[in-house]
Amino acid sequence: MLELRVFEQALLRQPKPGFQLLSRGQEATAVGVCTVLAASDPLLCSGRSIGIALARGVPAGGLLAELIGKDGGPNRGRAGRAHVSMPSVGLYGAHGVVAGNLSVAAGVALAQQQLQSGAVTCCLFGDGACGAGALHETLNVAALWRLPLLLACDNNGYAVSTSVRDGLGVERIVDFALPFGIPARTVDATDVDAVVDAVAEAAAAIRAGGGPRFLDLRSVRLGPHSTLTKEERPAEEVESFAQSDPLRVYENRLRQQGLLDDAAWSAMQARVQARIAQAERFAADAPWPDPAEAVLDV
Repeated sequence: MLELRVFEQALLRQPKPGFQLLSRGQEATAVGVCTVLAASDPLLCSGRSIGIALARGVPAGGLLAELIGKDGGPNRGRAGRAHVSMPSVGLYGAHGVVAGNLSVAAGVALAQQQLQSGAVTCCLFGDGACGAGALHETLNVAALWRLPLLLACDNNGYAVSTSVRDGLGVERIVDFALPFGIPARTVDATDVDAVVDAVAEAAAAIRAGGGPRFLDLRSVRLGPHSTLTKEERPAEEVESFAQSDPLRVYENRLRQQGLLDDAAWSAMQARVQARIAQAERFAADAPWPDPAEAVLDV
């Protein structure tokens, strides 16, 4: 989680960081999910993909190069944040269209089912996608065909500046799964251990042939919606989110358990800073794409 936080700080130091959706406050979701998934489990995510890509195993240097548009990233600088993918590490791709990844994930899960691979397909999507018809269509076909699909809502409480309570007509996001008979669970996603436990339980049930599962991973977004969006949420609410910072929550727990002290924490920070500094050097040295190739693969 610390590496995800420091990586995004390095991204913002770039001369042209681009239009980015950052994961500050949602690191426990990315790390918790990716800790559980096997290398052979396909993972799809929304456009808030940076922390997820890094947690899934995309090399930090390549990811940074990708995000600033340089050749040397997994997609040669053409995908950026909105469509980054690296199937070799199990990241089947981000999707820049809200809810656009849901039906794609159902197709991936159907393919795994037909291949009898035993893999769990996981799809992470934001709470804003819950108002889209694609979610209900995906829930329906997943339940009907008992697809090996884990639908995980990366719920930070706001679709840009519209709160869940103002944008969705259900009391709880998990209520969307109930009409389809899909087991669903709400999880405190500021707690990385809670995310690991919930994802592990759901993945085990899916692998055992239990059909799809639905998780509402409730976190906080510590910064604005994007690097180009002004903060429109109530200031007092945003200030209160600091108490739910997953890094602070986990650091305090490890200290209370005697697993972390000042020396260990400083050493961890130094290791992470060194890795991200190396990633920055990689991205700085990476070449810009050849302009003549701009329309290839389109």
